Amino acid sequence: QVQLVESGGRLVQAGGSLRLSCTASGLTFSSVTMGWFRQAPGKEREFVAAITCWSGGSTYNADSVKDRFTIFRDNAKNTVYLQMNSLKTKNTAVYYCAASTLHWSTQDYEYNYWGQGTQVTVSS
Repeated sequence: QVQLVESGGRLVQAGGSLRLSCTASGLTFSSVTMGWFRQAPGKEREFVAAITCWSGGSTYNADSVKDRFTIFRDNAKNTVYLQMNSLKTKNTAVYYCAASTLHWSTQDYEYNYWGQGTQVTVSS
């Protein structure tokens, strides 16, 4: 049984930083693309960042978070991280990690496993 468990979400002031973690079990972590998505109230889920399967692998960020958010992974710990700096109030959302056993993608429908989400709230 595959499980993805996110942690690290909390209330933070604008301009602050947070690091989200997602630990996976039940799959061969080093073989899957990992991604972060988010869903703000009243909005559709959107892509944030993704990283290919190997530690130190290629990454891709959505334009809205480039230069502020960094995705990285530690395959020895079966964990992917999202470092978020210079947070803005519009970054408030539930953040989800996801795993794709299919291929590299920025599309949520190509990710076959999802975590339960962690709430990030950025106050002004």
